[in-house]
Amino acid sequence: MRYTWHEPKRQVTLKNRGLDFADADKVFSGPVFTFEDDRQDYGEQRWVTLGMLYGKVVVLVHTENEHEIRIISMREAEKNEQLLYFSNL
Repeated sequence: MRYTWHEPKRQVTLKNRGLDFADADKVFSGPVFTFEDDRQDYGEQRWVTLGMLYGKVVVLVHTENEHEIRIISMREAEKNEQLLYFSNL
């Protein structure tokens, strides 16, 4: 699977949060919990994936098709999201 992203958004996330979209493959290579992001109509199907990165639970929002996963955002998980992740493994 190929991972893609909007490079300016990657740079902002790296600067502000210290997280790199280029590490998404590390998250997806371990145990993950994924659910649809249906909070609003984005004009596309979006997914939220909770997984581990360097010992911390992170949240990835992404789209995917048969060829690629496009990363939209990445951040450290809030406490309730950490509980959701560990309760769904």
